Amino acid sequence: MHFQWYPGHMTKARRMMEENLKLVDLIIELVDARVPMSSRNPDIHELGRNKSRLILLNKADLAEETATNAWVEYFQKQGARAVKVNSRKGGGLKSIQAVIQEACKEKMERDRRRGILNRPVRAMVVGIPNVGKSTFINTLAGKACAKTGNKPGVTKGKQWIRLNKQVELLDTPGILWPKFEDQKVGQQLAFIGSIKDELLNQEELALELIRFLIAHYPGTLEEKYSSGEEALQETASPVEILTIIARNRQCLGRGGELDLEKAARLVLDDFRGGRLGRITLEYPEEM
Repeated sequence: MHFQWYPGHMTKARRMMEENLKLVDLIIELVDARVPMSSRNPDIHELGRNKSRLILLNKADLAEETATNAWVEYFQKQGARAVKVNSRKGGGLKSIQAVIQEACKEKMERDRRRGILNRPVRAMVVGIPNVGKSTFINTLAGKACAKTGNKPGVTKGKQWIRLNKQVELLDTPGILWPKFEDQKVGQQLAFIGSIKDELLNQEELALELIRFLIAHYPGTLEEKYSSGEEALQETASPVEILTIIARNRQCLGRGGELDLEKAARLVLDDFRGGRLGRITLEYPEEM
């Protein structure tokens, strides 16, 4: 399966981001804690190379804690500030404003020397689709000031949000990059829902996820999808496992036939929602 998604509005969003970089002091880049490297857009990295950078490992509640801590250490060794957060429940956000101020300390000191006082720090919030940028802003601001959604591509244009007298945030649309050099990166992004599901074969994608879980999280599928009627053995093939899941969860189509696509969507949704447990798809030592 080939992974790619770069609609026209992303080209426009990239251009808008480039134009607005001169207005901001800091780039806050959200990545998905389950795939911290695959969810970093190399275009954003290149555009913001001369700006202070704060990396937020969002959805940390869905990833293995030890792995996320290792990723925070990895990014800090690369010279970036990194913090793990859970935007939906507010985990890790209390310290964010202090981290923003710390990241921009040199800039604020320069302003003071030039007689510029009380100008708020301006930060651009960036990331790929469906990584949780708008949810992060809404939770941080304490009100629904940016649109949110559980599908990629909800934020279409830029939005300035004033948090307080010290900090202003610029929300931007989620953008991918024109070509995935490594198709494994595309697969990881498809797993977490950053590529539109309508463009993908859901069965194939779920089978790849099942293969990964059997290899790295043995017992997870058995615990979640076995039933009194039919136990799920992970020694079976991925197709057989998906068929058992379809049977046990009554994923039926017309005429009562098993609907494997419906079962595939169930597995993917359960993974994305954390109902399979805390799962990390890539680790720093692989980099």
